[in-house]
Amino acid sequence: GILVNIRKLHPDEHIRDTKGTPSETHPGKMVAYEKGKGPMEIADDRQKYLDGGDGKRKFYTRPVIDYNMALFLAPMEMAGAVFGVIIQRVFPNWLFLCFAALVLGFTAFKTFKKFFAAYAKDKAAKAERIELANRESSKLAEAADANGEEKKASEAVNDVEGNAEEETVEEEDDPKQLEQRRKFLEEDSRQYPLEKISYLILLWVGLTVITFLKGGKGVDSVIGITCQDAGFYVLVAAQFLWTLGFAAVFGWKNVKGVNERVAVNYPFNENDVMWDFKKLQYYSFFTFVAGIVAGLIGIGGGMVLGPLMIVMGVNPRVSTATTATMILLTSSSVAVMFVMSGLVPWQYAVYFFCVCLMGAYIGKTRIDAYVKKTGMGSILVGILATIIALATIGCIIILFLNLAKVNWCVDGFKAFCTVSAEEDACPTRLLSLSAEEIFPY
Repeated sequence: GILVNIRKLHPDEHIRDTKGTPSETHPGKMVAYEKGKGPMEIADDRQKYLDGGDGKRKFYTRPVIDYNMALFLAPMEMAGAVFGVIIQRVFPNWLFLCFAALVLGFTAFKTFKKFFAAYAKDKAAKAERIELANRESSKLAEAADANGEEKKASEAVNDVEGNAEEETVEEEDDPKQLEQRRKFLEEDSRQYPLEKISYLILLWVGLTVITFLKGGKGVDSVIGITCQDAGFYVLVAAQFLWTLGFAAVFGWKNVKGVNERVAVNYPFNENDVMWDFKKLQYYSFFTFVAGIVAGLIGIGGGMVLGPLMIVMGVNPRVSTATTATMILLTSSSVAVMFVMSGLVPWQYAVYFFCVCLMGAYIGKTRIDAYVKKTGMGSILVGILATIIALATIGCIIILFLNLAKVNWCVDGFKAFCTVSAEEDACPTRLLSLSAEEIFPY
């Protein structure tokens, strides 16, 4: 998925360097220039933009991966995953599976709710586009009948709104602000921002090195320490310092970057996140929780992060690309450790790799192409909600199967550092029947 995402562009491929119109519902953002306009009107408006100004105008875009968001959220998710693994060592299986099922169930409910709202909005927008296109066509036909010849497309478009004789007067722009705004737009439009990609790689390398030194998940430490050694807990603390420190630095940079752009009337997209310290707290909490769920039961944290981004107004295509990038970082460090330790069952690994590769390819090419063609971004939200709902059901099934295997034993908390392999007698049983009596086949 990352190989496809890294080459794709942001859904908005016609970002302008003008100040735009501030949005009433989203202070600091700009109303989309092309809302409420038909195809010919949009084409005419774009040409007027390019012809106007100081002759240096052009359209800007961005990569579909929001690297600024990834640099803040990825380390928070990693920190949550580390904490989730610690909880897993202490909590009984039935308890953390119950917790995961509750989190996933709540997330599925919220995502389905967002899907129905987004689907209705997409349908209304599609109907509006068709109506505008039909209105333009009828105006062209009326103009041709009235004058005996077809008017120019731009004149007919003006007739749609009844403003053929009106000229659009642009608000004066501060030259210094315009120059700085263009610098920011050029910076943000880089498809491969090498310094940001390098920071993500640095984050991954640092956490992987610490994980190899500490060991865990059935893999021995490369320096031979165990949970009985003080060095083990020093390395656990180092994992938190590395990830949370990274998140703190880039969270601050995100807030600073937004403030600098607001100062020069940067044309923020309607779906952009306007970072401030309140949003940092909100995002960091839920991202940390997503990481805990990922560390507890091994699912992708994107099941929680994806809906979170969508609820916050991020474009669905941007959220799926960004979460896929973050999942690569969080899962690959542990995967490398398993591979190098010889613990990977290759028969299963190759099979699931092929399945995931095919799914990623279809999702990022076919489905993205459909969304781009139809404008129905809500489809992505619906697919995500369905996957989360299935994961919730799977979690519940695993919970009952695991309880059945141990004859419905509800055990208590475990020691963080297990010295012996002795098992305690079961303190509580939910049912007196054995697993064989309930599931004879």
